[in-house]
Amino acid sequence: MQMNRETLSERLERLRVEHTVLDQRIDEMCSEGIFDDIQILRLKKQKLAIKDQMGRLESDLVPNIIA
Repeated sequence: MQMNRETLSERLERLRVEHTVLDQRIDEMCSEGIFDDIQILRLKKQKLAIKDQMGRLESDLVPNIIA
């Protein structure tokens, strides 16, 4: 299923927000002295997966330019 540019842009923005929320949560846990290594690792893995999705969407939004 091919998504249109607007749908891709909306999805990308939602992922950016989710990525920021995860980043803030990780920072909060560390600054509060909550060192639940397993939980922090899970959040970091989620954040990385979201970053990968964002990269794919950004690639889909950029037209292929043959130089």
